[in-house]
Amino acid sequence: MTRYVTPLREGGSLPAIVEADDEFLYVLKFRGAGQGVKALIAELIAGELARTLGLRVPELVFATLDEAFGRSEPDEEIQDLLRASEGLNLGVHYLSGAVTFDPVINDVDARMASWIVWLDGLIMNVDRTARNTNLLMWHRQLWLIDHGASFYFHHSGLDWREQSQRPFTQIKEHVLLPKATELETVDAEARRILTPERIQAIVSLLPDAWLEGETDDSRLVYRQFLEARLAASEIFVQEAQNARNALV
Repeated sequence: MTRYVTPLREGGSLPAIVEADDEFLYVLKFRGAGQGVKALIAELIAGELARTLGLRVPELVFATLDEAFGRSEPDEEIQDLLRASEGLNLGVHYLSGAVTFDPVINDVDARMASWIVWLDGLIMNVDRTARNTNLLMWHRQLWLIDHGASFYFHHSGLDWREQSQRPFTQIKEHVLLPKATELETVDAEARRILTPERIQAIVSLLPDAWLEGETDDSRLVYRQFLEARLAASEIFVQEAQNARNALV
C-alpha cells in the first residue's frame, strides 16, 4: 500500500480507501479492527466461494502495511488502527461510482436472489438485511461485498460440527429472501460445483499470518465445516423456504 486516501466511517471496523503500488484503489480491511483476522478469514473464504459460484465479488488481494504507512494521518483512532494492523491485511478492489443496492429501486431476478440467499445460508452471513444490504450496483450489475460477519462460530468458540448442522434462522431477515424462489435448483447446482477439491483450494488461500500458529488445524476446520454444511444443505435451504413462505 502506498497511500491512505480516506476512511470509510460508515463501516463499523473503519475500513479505508487506499492506493496500492499497482495504482489501483482498494477498500482495505484491517487486521487490527474489532474482529481481527477472523473477519479477514471470513471475507476471503466467503468471497472466493461466491466467485466460484459465478457471483460478482470485487477482486480480493493481500495487502501489507509497514510501520510508515499513514504516518501523516492526524486522527489518533486511525493511527492506532494502522499501528495494530502492521503486516498482512486484505484489500477489496474499490468499485468507483458504485451505489448501494436498493430493493425498492433495483430489480433482481429469482435465480440471482436464490444464489445469494443460498450462499449466505451456507456461510451463515448475518449481514445482508434491508438495513445493511452489503450489495452494490456497479455498471448495472449486482456485486457482493462485506462478508466479515460470516462463519460467526469462529468468533465465539462454538463447536463447528454442531454449527454445521444448524438451520440459519437469521435468513428470515435477508433482503433478497422474498425473491428467492429457486433455492432447490441452485442447491443442487451448488453441491455439484463446490467439490472437496474446490473447497480445499479456497481454504488453502488462507495465509499463515492469519492463523495464529495453528495453520494446518485451522484450515482443516474451515474445510470440514464447509464440507459438512454442504452435505447437510437441506437444513438451511428448508429454513430459508419456511421463512420465505411466512413472508409471502
